[in-house]
Amino acid sequence: MTTPGFRPTHVVPPDGLPAWETPDPSRPAAPLAALLPVQLLDRRGDWSRIMCENGWSTWVDGRLLVPVPQAPPRTGGPPAGTADPRPLLARAEEALARYRAAAEDLAAGRLDGESFRERTRGLRIGVVVDGESVWLYEAGRERWAYCEGTLLSTYAATEEPSAAADEAGRSRPTRPR
Repeated sequence: MTTPGFRPTHVVPPDGLPAWETPDPSRPAAPLAALLPVQLLDRRGDWSRIMCENGWSTWVDGRLLVPVPQAPPRTGGPPAGTADPRPLLARAEEALARYRAAAEDLAAGRLDGESFRERTRGLRIGVVVDGESVWLYEAGRERWAYCEGTLLSTYAATEEPSAAADEAGRSRPTRPR
């Protein structure tokens, strides 16, 4: 569930990021996943308190956060590197359905913990819906994409720029410009 009013200001760096309950290295919390969108809430020196889309707040080394432009890319026309979002939405739905089925089998006793981990290994999706816009994580390309209905634009990526064609045959840059 996305927290109302959540607007990403940064993303976690490509290698993930350690997190702490307080701005104190002796109180570690769960580490953050690579390219996770976060909202900066407060700074204390190098420490930054951030909020994740689910409302969880934690402290991180703010020097390592990757800032994103204040306004997401606009999709008023067909800018370079855009694509139809429906295939990525379908992949996210399929991954979620696979996870849901495994979780139901685990809850019903048809799977043990190890079998559940094996069935869900490699599943990774991210979706933030905010009114007419959506953020989608594409694990295969290790990128976050932004969409306002019909056009998908890369917003944050870990791979180097590529001249490879996307599904529509267009050249696709993988780093935000």
